[in-house]
Amino acid sequence: MRTPFIVRLGRSFDARSWQLVGLFAAFALVAVPVMHLLLPPENPLYLSTYFITLTGKILCYAIVAVAMDLIWGYGGILSLGHGLFFALGGYAFGMYLMRQIGRDGSYQSDLPDFMVFLDWKELPWFWVGSDSFLWVALLVLVVPALIAFVFGYFAFRSRIRGVYFSIITQALTYAAMLLFFRNETGFGGNNGFTDFKRILGFSITAPETRVVLFGLSALALIGTLLLARYLVTSKFGRVLTAIRDAESRVMFIGYNPLWYKLFVWTLSAMLCAIAGALYVPQVGIINPSEMSVANSIEIAIWVAVGGRGTLIGPVIGAFIVNLAKSWFTVSFPEYWLFFLGTLFIVATLYLPQGVVGLWVRLRAGRRRDEDAPMAVAKGAEA
Repeated sequence: MRTPFIVRLGRSFDARSWQLVGLFAAFALVAVPVMHLLLPPENPLYLSTYFITLTGKILCYAIVAVAMDLIWGYGGILSLGHGLFFALGGYAFGMYLMRQIGRDGSYQSDLPDFMVFLDWKELPWFWVGSDSFLWVALLVLVVPALIAFVFGYFAFRSRIRGVYFSIITQALTYAAMLLFFRNETGFGGNNGFTDFKRILGFSITAPETRVVLFGLSALALIGTLLLARYLVTSKFGRVLTAIRDAESRVMFIGYNPLWYKLFVWTLSAMLCAIAGALYVPQVGIINPSEMSVANSIEIAIWVAVGGRGTLIGPVIGAFIVNLAKSWFTVSFPEYWLFFLGTLFIVATLYLPQGVVGLWVRLRAGRRRDEDAPMAVAKGAEA
Protein backbone atom coordinates (compact mmCIF):
# COMPACT_ATOMS: atom_id res chain seq x y z
CA MET A 1 0.00 0.00 0.00
CA ARG A 2 1.36 3.39 -1.01
CA THR A 3 2.10 5.78 1.87
CA PRO A 4 -0.05 8.95 1.70
CA PHE A 5 1.73 12.12 0.61
CA ILE A 6 1.04 13.99 3.85
CA VAL A 7 2.62 11.14 5.85
CA ARG A 8 5.71 11.11 3.66
CA LEU A 9 5.96 14.88 3.98
CA GLY A 10 5.73 14.65 7.76
CA ARG A 11 8.48 12.05 7.87
CA SER A 12 10.83 14.25 5.83
CA PHE A 13 11.35 16.47 8.92
CA ASP A 14 12.14 15.41 12.47
CA ALA A 15 10.20 16.77 15.46
CA ARG A 16 12.69 19.54 16.18
CA SER A 17 12.58 20.77 12.58
CA TRP A 18 8.77 20.93 12.67
CA GLN A 19 8.99 22.93 15.89
CA LEU A 20 11.33 25.43 14.25
CA VAL A 21 8.99 25.72 11.25
CA GLY A 22 6.07 26.35 13.61
CA LEU A 23 7.99 29.01 15.55
CA PHE A 24 8.99 30.80 12.36
CA ALA A 25 5.40 30.70 11.05
CA ALA A 26 4.09 32.05 14.37
CA PHE A 27 6.62 34.87 14.32
CA ALA A 28 5.93 35.84 10.69
CA LEU A 29 2.13 35.49 10.76
CA VAL A 30 1.28 36.54 14.32
CA ALA A 31 4.11 38.36 16.07
CA VAL A 32 5.15 40.60 13.16
CA PRO A 33 1.62 41.93 12.42
CA VAL A 34 1.07 42.64 16.12
CA MET A 35 4.45 44.34 16.59
CA HIS A 36 4.06 46.45 13.45
CA LEU A 37 0.36 47.31 13.36
CA LEU A 38 -0.75 47.36 17.00
CA LEU A 39 2.25 48.63 18.95
CA PRO A 40 3.02 52.38 19.00
CA PRO A 41 6.32 53.50 17.39
CA GLU A 42 7.78 54.47 20.76
CA ASN A 43 7.41 50.89 22.05
CA PRO A 44 10.79 49.06 22.06
CA LEU A 45 9.15 46.00 20.46
CA TYR A 46 7.72 48.00 17.55
CA LEU A 47 8.89 46.83 14.12
CA SER A 48 9.46 49.64 11.65
CA THR A 49 8.44 49.74 8.01
CA TYR A 50 12.13 49.51 7.10
CA PHE A 51 12.42 46.23 9.02
CA ILE A 52 9.32 44.78 7.32
CA THR A 53 10.52 45.76 3.84
CA LEU A 54 14.12 44.63 4.32
CA THR A 55 13.21 41.30 5.93
CA GLY A 56 10.49 40.63 3.35
CA LYS A 57 13.01 41.27 0.57
CA ILE A 58 15.53 38.89 2.15
CA LEU A 59 12.84 36.22 2.54
CA CYS A 60 12.36 36.40 -1.24
CA TYR A 61 16.12 36.08 -1.70
CA ALA A 62 16.08 33.05 0.61
CA ILE A 63 13.55 31.33 -1.69
CA VAL A 64 15.93 31.90 -4.60
CA ALA A 65 18.81 30.50 -2.54
CA VAL A 66 16.89 27.30 -1.77
CA ALA A 67 15.99 27.00 -5.46
CA MET A 68 19.68 27.32 -6.34
CA ASP A 69 20.60 24.72 -3.70
CA LEU A 70 18.21 22.23 -5.29
CA ILE A 71 20.06 22.28 -8.59
CA TRP A 72 23.60 22.99 -7.36
CA GLY A 73 23.76 21.29 -3.99
CA TYR A 74 21.78 18.19 -4.95
CA GLY A 75 21.99 18.12 -8.74
CA GLY A 76 25.51 19.42 -9.31
CA ILE A 77 24.18 22.03 -11.78
CA LEU A 78 25.78 25.43 -11.20
CA SER A 79 23.70 28.15 -12.83
CA LEU A 80 25.01 31.68 -13.15
CA GLY A 81 21.79 32.87 -14.74
CA HIS A 82 19.11 32.35 -12.11
CA GLY A 83 18.71 36.11 -11.83
CA LEU A 84 16.92 35.87 -15.18
CA PHE A 85 14.07 33.74 -13.79
CA PHE A 86 13.83 35.92 -10.69
CA ALA A 87 13.52 39.03 -12.86
CA LEU A 88 11.02 37.41 -15.26
CA GLY A 89 8.70 36.66 -12.35
CA GLY A 90 9.12 40.25 -11.16
CA TYR A 91 8.44 41.71 -14.60
CA ALA A 92 5.36 39.52 -15.10
CA PHE A 93 3.83 40.70 -11.83
CA GLY A 94 5.09 44.23 -12.44
CA MET A 95 2.94 44.37 -15.58
CA TYR A 96 -0.13 43.82 -13.41
CA LEU A 97 0.99 46.48 -10.93
CA MET A 98 1.57 48.96 -13.76
CA ARG A 99 -1.94 48.36 -15.09
CA GLN A 100 -3.34 48.89 -11.59
CA ILE A 101 -2.01 52.46 -11.62
CA GLY A 102 -4.75 53.36 -14.11
CA ARG A 103 -5.16 57.11 -14.63
CA ASP A 104 -3.27 57.98 -11.44
CA GLY A 105 0.00 58.17 -13.34
CA SER A 106 1.84 61.32 -14.35
CA TYR A 107 0.15 61.47 -17.77
CA GLN A 108 -3.33 60.38 -16.55
CA SER A 109 -3.57 57.80 -19.33
CA ASP A 110 -4.78 54.22 -19.47
CA LEU A 111 -1.33 53.30 -20.77
CA PRO A 112 1.67 53.07 -18.43
CA ASP A 113 3.63 56.31 -18.20
CA PHE A 114 6.67 55.04 -20.07
CA MET A 115 4.50 54.05 -23.03
CA VAL A 116 2.95 57.53 -23.15
CA PHE A 117 6.43 59.06 -22.98
CA LEU A 118 7.51 56.91 -25.95
CA ASP A 119 4.35 57.98 -27.84
CA TRP A 120 2.84 54.51 -27.95
CA LYS A 121 -0.86 54.45 -28.81
CA GLU A 122 -1.85 51.00 -27.59
CA LEU A 123 -0.62 48.15 -25.45
CA PRO A 124 1.70 45.56 -27.04
CA TRP A 125 0.14 42.16 -27.66
CA PHE A 126 1.99 40.54 -24.74
CA TRP A 127 0.41 43.07 -22.33
CA VAL A 128 -3.09 41.85 -23.19
CA GLY A 129 -4.73 40.44 -20.06
CA SER A 130 -2.12 41.98 -17.76
CA ASP A 131 -4.89 43.73 -15.80
CA SER A 132 -6.07 40.30 -14.56
CA PHE A 133 -4.40 39.05 -11.38
CA LEU A 134 -5.07 35.39 -12.21
CA TRP A 135 -3.66 35.73 -15.73
CA VAL A 136 -0.51 37.40 -14.46
CA ALA A 137 -0.11 34.78 -11.72
CA LEU A 138 -0.20 32.17 -14.48
CA LEU A 139 2.40 34.11 -16.49
CA VAL A 140 4.68 34.24 -13.45
CA LEU A 141 4.81 30.44 -13.45
CA VAL A 142 4.49 29.55 -17.13
CA VAL A 143 6.92 31.95 -18.84
CA PRO A 144 10.03 31.14 -16.73
CA ALA A 145 9.10 27.44 -16.70
CA LEU A 146 8.81 27.37 -20.50
CA ILE A 147 12.13 29.15 -21.03
CA ALA A 148 13.87 26.93 -18.48
CA PHE A 149 12.36 23.76 -19.98
CA VAL A 150 13.36 24.56 -23.56
CA PHE A 151 16.86 25.73 -22.60
CA GLY A 152 17.40 22.86 -20.19
CA TYR A 153 16.15 20.22 -22.61
CA PHE A 154 18.68 21.07 -25.29
CA ALA A 155 21.49 21.68 -22.80
CA PHE A 156 21.00 18.46 -20.81
CA ARG A 157 20.28 16.37 -23.89
CA SER A 158 23.62 17.52 -25.30
CA ARG A 159 25.18 16.63 -21.91
CA ILE A 160 26.50 20.14 -21.39
CA ARG A 161 27.60 20.46 -17.77
CA GLY A 162 30.20 21.95 -15.48
CA VAL A 163 31.77 25.25 -16.35
CA TYR A 164 30.36 25.17 -19.89
CA PHE A 165 26.80 25.10 -18.57
CA SER A 166 27.59 27.94 -16.16
CA ILE A 167 29.00 30.08 -18.97
CA ILE A 168 25.95 29.45 -21.18
CA THR A 169 23.51 30.43 -18.41
CA GLN A 170 25.62 33.51 -17.77
CA ALA A 171 25.40 34.46 -21.45
CA LEU A 172 21.64 33.81 -21.47
CA THR A 173 20.90 36.19 -18.60
CA TYR A 174 23.27 38.82 -20.01
CA ALA A 175 21.53 38.71 -23.39
CA ALA A 176 18.13 39.02 -21.70
CA MET A 177 19.36 42.01 -19.69
CA LEU A 178 20.50 43.79 -22.86
CA LEU A 179 17.15 43.03 -24.48
CA PHE A 180 15.16 44.46 -21.58
CA PHE A 181 17.31 47.60 -21.54
CA ARG A 182 15.87 48.54 -24.96
CA ASN A 183 12.84 50.84 -24.85
CA GLU A 184 11.14 49.20 -27.82
CA THR A 185 10.75 45.86 -26.02
CA GLY A 186 7.85 47.31 -24.01
CA PHE A 187 9.24 46.79 -20.51
CA GLY A 188 10.24 50.31 -19.55
CA GLY A 189 13.85 50.25 -20.73
CA ASN A 190 16.55 50.92 -18.16
CA ASN A 191 14.03 52.45 -15.72
CA GLY A 192 11.83 49.34 -15.70
CA PHE A 193 8.57 49.44 -13.74
CA THR A 194 8.05 51.65 -10.69
CA ASP A 195 5.65 54.06 -8.99
CA PHE A 196 3.15 51.31 -8.15
CA LYS A 197 -0.10 52.40 -6.51
CA ARG A 198 -2.35 49.42 -5.79
CA ILE A 199 -2.50 45.65 -5.60
CA LEU A 200 -5.91 43.94 -5.76
CA GLY A 201 -7.48 47.33 -5.02
CA PHE A 202 -5.46 47.95 -1.83
CA SER A 203 -2.83 50.65 -1.44
CA ILE A 204 0.57 49.05 -1.96
CA THR A 205 2.21 51.33 0.62
CA ALA A 206 -0.36 50.71 3.38
CA PRO A 207 1.09 49.04 6.49
CA GLU A 208 -1.50 46.26 6.31
CA THR A 209 -0.52 45.49 2.71
CA ARG A 210 3.18 45.35 3.62
CA VAL A 211 2.45 42.94 6.46
CA VAL A 212 0.39 40.70 4.17
CA LEU A 213 3.18 40.64 1.58
CA PHE A 214 5.67 39.84 4.33
CA GLY A 215 3.48 36.97 5.52
CA LEU A 216 3.08 35.62 1.99
CA SER A 217 6.86 35.71 1.52
CA ALA A 218 7.31 33.78 4.77
CA LEU A 219 4.70 31.19 3.74
CA ALA A 220 6.33 30.87 0.31
CA LEU A 221 9.70 30.22 1.96
CA ILE A 222 8.19 27.59 4.27
CA GLY A 223 6.46 25.93 1.32
CA THR A 224 9.69 25.98 -0.69
CA LEU A 225 11.63 24.34 2.16
CA LEU A 226 8.94 21.68 2.67
CA LEU A 227 8.81 20.87 -1.04
CA ALA A 228 12.59 20.79 -1.37
CA ARG A 229 13.00 18.62 1.72
CA TYR A 230 10.35 16.22 0.48
CA LEU A 231 12.06 15.92 -2.91
CA VAL A 232 15.61 15.39 -1.63
CA THR A 233 14.55 12.72 0.88
CA SER A 234 12.49 10.81 -1.68
CA LYS A 235 13.65 8.32 -4.30
CA PHE A 236 13.82 11.20 -6.76
CA GLY A 237 16.28 13.01 -4.50
CA ARG A 238 18.46 9.92 -4.11
CA VAL A 239 18.64 9.47 -7.87
CA LEU A 240 19.36 13.20 -8.34
CA THR A 241 22.22 13.04 -5.83
CA ALA A 242 23.58 9.95 -7.59
CA ILE A 243 23.50 11.84 -10.90
CA ARG A 244 25.48 14.62 -9.24
CA ASP A 245 28.13 12.20 -7.98
CA ALA A 246 28.39 9.75 -10.89
CA GLU A 247 26.10 10.44 -13.84
CA SER A 248 27.61 7.76 -16.08
CA ARG A 249 26.99 5.06 -13.48
CA VAL A 250 23.36 6.14 -13.08
CA MET A 251 22.91 5.86 -16.85
CA PHE A 252 24.55 2.42 -16.78
CA ILE A 253 21.96 1.03 -14.34
CA GLY A 254 19.07 2.24 -16.50
CA TYR A 255 18.11 5.75 -15.39
CA ASN A 256 17.85 8.65 -17.84
CA PRO A 257 19.40 11.70 -16.12
CA LEU A 258 17.82 14.08 -18.63
CA TRP A 259 14.34 14.10 -17.08
CA TYR A 260 15.57 14.26 -13.49
CA LYS A 261 17.80 17.23 -14.21
CA LEU A 262 15.20 18.89 -16.41
CA PHE A 263 12.50 18.58 -13.75
CA VAL A 264 14.57 20.05 -10.92
CA TRP A 265 15.93 22.78 -13.23
CA THR A 266 12.44 23.84 -14.32
CA LEU A 267 11.11 23.68 -10.75
CA SER A 268 14.01 25.82 -9.57
CA ALA A 269 13.22 28.44 -12.23
CA MET A 270 9.55 28.54 -11.15
CA LEU A 271 10.52 29.02 -7.49
CA CYS A 272 12.77 31.92 -8.49
CA ALA A 273 9.92 33.48 -10.46
CA ILE A 274 7.56 33.23 -7.47
CA ALA A 275 10.21 34.95 -5.35
CA GLY A 276 10.53 37.69 -7.96
CA ALA A 277 6.76 38.23 -8.03
CA LEU A 278 6.72 38.65 -4.23
CA TYR A 279 9.81 40.86 -4.30
CA VAL A 280 8.53 43.55 -6.68
CA PRO A 281 5.53 44.89 -4.69
CA GLN A 282 7.67 45.03 -1.54
CA VAL A 283 10.59 47.02 -2.98
CA GLY A 284 8.47 49.02 -5.44
CA ILE A 285 10.65 48.64 -8.55
CA ILE A 286 11.90 46.12 -11.10
CA ASN A 287 14.46 46.92 -13.80
CA PRO A 288 16.92 45.02 -16.01
CA SER A 289 19.71 45.31 -13.45
CA GLU A 290 18.05 42.42 -11.58
CA MET A 291 19.15 40.24 -14.52
CA SER A 292 22.79 41.24 -14.20
CA VAL A 293 25.39 38.49 -14.08
CA ALA A 294 26.67 39.91 -10.77
CA ASN A 295 23.28 39.26 -9.15
CA SER A 296 23.28 35.66 -10.37
CA ILE A 297 26.80 35.12 -9.05
CA GLU A 298 25.69 36.60 -5.72
CA ILE A 299 22.97 33.93 -5.50
CA ALA A 300 25.66 31.24 -5.73
CA ILE A 301 27.60 33.02 -2.97
CA TRP A 302 24.56 32.88 -0.67
CA VAL A 303 24.44 29.11 -1.11
CA ALA A 304 28.21 28.67 -0.69
CA VAL A 305 28.34 30.79 2.47
CA GLY A 306 25.35 29.07 4.10
CA GLY A 307 26.19 25.53 3.10
CA ARG A 308 25.56 23.76 -0.18
CA GLY A 309 23.33 20.70 -0.07
CA THR A 310 21.72 21.54 3.29
CA LEU A 311 18.56 23.54 2.33
CA ILE A 312 18.60 25.58 5.54
CA GLY A 313 22.17 26.72 4.83
CA PRO A 314 21.24 28.82 1.78
CA VAL A 315 18.54 30.56 3.84
CA ILE A 316 21.15 31.46 6.47
CA GLY A 317 23.59 32.51 3.77
CA ALA A 318 21.01 34.78 2.11
CA PHE A 319 20.35 36.53 5.42
CA ILE A 320 24.05 36.88 6.31
CA VAL A 321 25.13 38.27 2.95
CA ASN A 322 22.17 40.61 2.44
CA LEU A 323 22.24 42.01 5.97
CA ALA A 324 25.95 42.67 5.47
CA LYS A 325 25.16 44.25 2.10
CA SER A 326 22.54 46.54 3.66
CA TRP A 327 25.11 47.77 6.18
CA PHE A 328 28.06 48.02 3.80
CA THR A 329 26.19 49.85 1.05
CA VAL A 330 25.23 52.55 3.56
CA SER A 331 28.44 52.79 5.59
CA PHE A 332 31.16 51.71 3.13
CA PRO A 333 29.60 51.34 -0.34
CA GLU A 334 32.93 51.37 -2.16
CA TYR A 335 34.16 48.31 -0.21
CA TRP A 336 31.11 46.07 -0.61
CA LEU A 337 32.35 44.13 -3.66
CA PHE A 338 35.73 43.58 -2.01
CA PHE A 339 34.01 42.19 1.08
CA LEU A 340 31.74 39.97 -1.03
CA GLY A 341 34.69 38.55 -2.96
CA THR A 342 36.66 37.95 0.24
CA LEU A 343 33.66 36.24 1.82
CA PHE A 344 33.32 33.88 -1.13
CA ILE A 345 37.04 33.01 -1.11
CA VAL A 346 37.04 32.36 2.64
CA ALA A 347 33.89 30.23 2.41
CA THR A 348 35.33 28.22 -0.48
CA LEU A 349 38.76 27.60 1.07
CA TYR A 350 38.03 27.29 4.77
CA LEU A 351 34.29 26.57 4.97
CA PRO A 352 33.54 24.11 2.14
CA GLN A 353 30.26 23.19 3.87
CA GLY A 354 29.45 26.79 4.76
CA VAL A 355 28.16 28.08 8.07
CA VAL A 356 26.04 24.96 8.59
CA GLY A 357 29.08 22.72 8.12
CA LEU A 358 31.03 24.81 10.63
CA TRP A 359 28.21 24.48 13.16
CA VAL A 360 28.07 20.70 12.67
CA ARG A 361 31.84 20.40 13.19
CA LEU A 362 31.73 22.52 16.35
CA ARG A 363 28.91 20.41 17.80
CA ALA A 364 30.75 17.21 16.93
CA GLY A 365 33.91 18.51 18.60
CA ARG A 366 32.00 19.48 21.75
CA ARG A 367 30.42 16.04 21.95
CA ARG A 368 33.84 14.41 21.68
CA ASP A 369 35.12 16.62 24.49
CA GLU A 370 32.12 15.67 26.64
CA ASP A 371 32.48 11.96 25.90
CA ALA A 372 36.25 11.84 26.52
CA PRO A 373 36.10 11.92 30.38
CA MET A 374 33.39 9.25 30.37
CA ALA A 375 35.53 7.02 28.15
CA VAL A 376 38.54 7.51 30.45
CA ALA A 377 36.42 6.69 33.52
CA LYS A 378 35.08 3.52 31.93
CA GLY A 379 38.62 2.49 30.98
CA ALA A 380 39.80 3.03 34.56
CA GLU A 381 36.93 0.94 35.93
CA ALA A 382 37.76 -1.86 33.53
